[in-house]
Amino acid sequence: MKELFIGICLLFGTTTSIFAQQIPKKGLVFDSNKPAYKLEASCGTCMFKMKGIGCTLAVKYNDTCYYVTGTDIDDHGDAHDKAGFCNAIRKAKVQGTVKDGKFAVTFFELLKP
Repeated sequence: MKELFIGICLLFGTTTSIFAQQIPKKGLVFDSNKPAYKLEASCGTCMFKMKGIGCTLAVKYNDTCYYVTGTDIDDHGDAHDKAGFCNAIRKAKVQGTVKDGKFAVTFFELLKP
């Protein structure tokens, strides 16, 4: 009976630890061979007044705002926080290119205010 109880405890503990693992973030890696830009980043609909549905990350590149692919607005903290993307325009170090009307990032790092 003791072995059965220990076996059930081990099985339950293993199962809960599997579900508690975090999903790894997208692998955005800085490439020293590509140009890096210091861009304004924010919510496209809330702060840049772009057409769209819902809160979506955007950057201003060459005086034009582009929605971002390759990273998500929620990958960088709470967008609706006081300093979040829906309430503030932040500076970011970004690598990527404009592709199909969106800014496809390969690296994205928020800079300290």
